[in-house]
Amino acid sequence: MSDLNPVIANVTERVIERSRASRQAYLDLMDREADRGPDRRQVSCSNLAHAFAGAVEDQEALKAARGPNIGIVSSYNDMLSAHQPYGRYPDRMKIYAREVGATAQVAGGTPAMCDGVTQGEDGMELSLFSRDVIALSTGVALSHAMYDGVACLGICDKIVPGLVMGALRFGHLPAIFVPSGPMPSGVANKEKQRVRQLYAEGKVGREELLASEMGSYHSPGTCTFYGTANSNQMMMEMMGLHIPGAAFVQPGTKLRQALDRKAVHRLAELSGTRDKTLARCVDEKAIVNAAIGLLATGGSTNHAIHIPAMARAAGIIFDWDDLSELSSAVPLIARVYPNGPGDVNHFQDAGGMGYVIGSLLEEGLCHRDVATVSDGDLSDYALEPGLGEDDTLLWREVGESGDSDMLRPAGAPFQPDGGMRLVTGNLGRGCFKASAVEKERWTVEAPCRVFQSQADVVDAFKAGELEKDVVVVVRFQGPRANGMPELHKLTPILGVLQDRGYRVALVTDGRMSGASGKVPAAIHVTPEALGGGPLSKLQDGDVVRLCAETGVLSTDADLGVREAVPDPEPAAGVGRELFAMLRIGADSAEKGGSAMLASAGL
Repeated sequence: MSDLNPVIANVTERVIERSRASRQAYLDLMDREADRGPDRRQVSCSNLAHAFAGAVEDQEALKAARGPNIGIVSSYNDMLSAHQPYGRYPDRMKIYAREVGATAQVAGGTPAMCDGVTQGEDGMELSLFSRDVIALSTGVALSHAMYDGVACLGICDKIVPGLVMGALRFGHLPAIFVPSGPMPSGVANKEKQRVRQLYAEGKVGREELLASEMGSYHSPGTCTFYGTANSNQMMMEMMGLHIPGAAFVQPGTKLRQALDRKAVHRLAELSGTRDKTLARCVDEKAIVNAAIGLLATGGSTNHAIHIPAMARAAGIIFDWDDLSELSSAVPLIARVYPNGPGDVNHFQDAGGMGYVIGSLLEEGLCHRDVATVSDGDLSDYALEPGLGEDDTLLWREVGESGDSDMLRPAGAPFQPDGGMRLVTGNLGRGCFKASAVEKERWTVEAPCRVFQSQADVVDAFKAGELEKDVVVVVRFQGPRANGMPELHKLTPILGVLQDRGYRVALVTDGRMSGASGKVPAAIHVTPEALGGGPLSKLQDGDVVRLCAETGVLSTDADLGVREAVPDPEPAAGVGRELFAMLRIGADSAEKGGSAMLASAGL
């Protein structure tokens, strides 16, 4: 077993030192909350009657305070395939709680929008800020002070980070995140992408496109590509907030139900403890482990925003310098679509998170000594769950990779670094996901075309105006401009241009899909264009250089002598006007793009 990698040790120590005051303030608050937590036997009878009235079968147990009461925060809806299975979870979880002398109540629900449904539509401008709404909803759910532990039911894009951020403000309680698992594999993701590109070129029609999409997204469960949703589940394993190995077990299976049952039983066991609370589990090492997992598996670029935001909610300051430096030391050991041919079900079959964590630990590439919701440290997560006789839950050694095209040991990786690179220069700071891009495309230098919406880019593509070497700049897509939507419509058309032999890159202060792929891109650029950021001064024809190798994002234009173009008027409709306060108050993407955290002084 190797000692901890020195780069990881140095970054961790830097994060600890930088966060010392804010982390201590957070822990002091959590200690005060734990000390003053209400003894429900002393709470007003009227208060208790309101809380117990709907409990029906559990009223007597609650009245007698026979055991811990678990609050369930659920993001169930049946429009979002990943969250559809949660509809039946509360009834089962109440039964599991009774088995160990505990009770469980649905404390509240959170929104759960689907980025896959809103991609390219106006509603996507609500997506990032839905994370703040989810965190606030979690806070409302837990504000009743009736709970001894928290079960967080959520999977997808902003939902898990929002649940983490909200639950951390009640971090004096133990909390376990309960996934529902991925849907079975359907049409291969690579084939789906091929049809999308053919549709962008006008070579197939809408009927063929819809058939392909529905063959891929076909049943309850998480989408099977390795985007933000599945990256969330990876991070919950790396942070020790799941029952070990729970991430990618499919819905409706006996093993899935056994893991859910274990989560409830474990929450009952953790009730009243001080060393396994959420506040103690989510420390600086856990945040670094989340980033390491992201890099080692080629996870979603969205987490360059979510990790700093989750960290801040726990009093921890983590930035893109930390992420980029970790990337230099953490090898890429997984290739899951869009970074490889197989999906998360193939990843799970090849060894899954148990293999990833075990390999990283073996090479000293992540922190073992972290508090987890399991009995032990992170080494518990280097095992895989299974069912023994009488369907009892057990954990076993993972062994070698089941598919060397999907998973490789950290000592013999796909590439020596994690491929998430910070690019900087006179255009600002941005993120470049090098692990998804062929190395010969890591550097693009070309005249730019400047746009203010992805629809304008699509129109220019259809008009043949982009048939050349070009850096496509899409500005006024940052948090304060329009909520920082994912620019999903750009992926197929830029891929077409690249396949036609042109040198193409994207530069934007917006986000790309968590499944963004092969086109070089500087995303999340900060400062954003709104308010006079550098992108607001670019003009068509300015030569822009983007290089992941040297970490450069620059132009040869003299921006210092130019005026910024006027800020666009905020759009209305689809509820966007209701989110004005979140846009106005949002801080930078590197800090997490959160108005809630900024307003709270966190």
